[in-house]
Amino acid sequence: MDEQDVTAAGWRGSRDGWLEAGYQALIEGGVDAVRIMPLAKRLGLSRTSFYWFFKDREALLAALLDGWAARTTTPLVAATTHYAETQAEAMLNVIGCFLLPETFDARLEFAIRSWALQDQAVADRVAAADDTRLSALSKMLQGWGHDAASADVRARTVYLVQIGYISMRAVEDLQTRLDRIPTYVEIYTGTRPAPREIARFNARFQDRGAA
Repeated sequence: MDEQDVTAAGWRGSRDGWLEAGYQALIEGGVDAVRIMPLAKRLGLSRTSFYWFFKDREALLAALLDGWAARTTTPLVAATTHYAETQAEAMLNVIGCFLLPETFDARLEFAIRSWALQDQAVADRVAAADDTRLSALSKMLQGWGHDAASADVRARTVYLVQIGYISMRAVEDLQTRLDRIPTYVEIYTGTRPAPREIARFNARFQDRGAA
């Protein structure tokens, strides 16, 4: 299509724009809010513009699920492999991942888990993500000397606490969260982080809000 045809047809937005609108609708109103016409109104575009970028609503939903994996599972698994001099520092890397929306999007996680309650295919994908995340945490802990059974239980403790925060929509101010983290690390790993490790960790978040 040449420039004149594009001008005549009008602006159709972009794939990323439709995805962002879908994301906002999902976290604000759940999967039932992700509908083509309301999204078009949100973007100020025609309904037909949507079909330049997605075959149908199901294609958009599939893309949102892929985005969820990229905003949650991928960075969490990566955090379990980040460099750490001690086991406590390794666990701080994991906890730090959960604290920021750019490394673990808690609002999106809540929305996807809510969606999974009414869609078995999504529930299966969530279960697979849970397995992947738990496996990564367990592998990290085994790397620091825990046997398989201990690593599995510790990994579940780490993970289920965090998912509990999300599912319950627990609200904690940042300082309260930071004050509790050394004890969390001790419970999760059996070792308490050194003051210098906590100081470095806290410095990363002093000017940020908790997720």
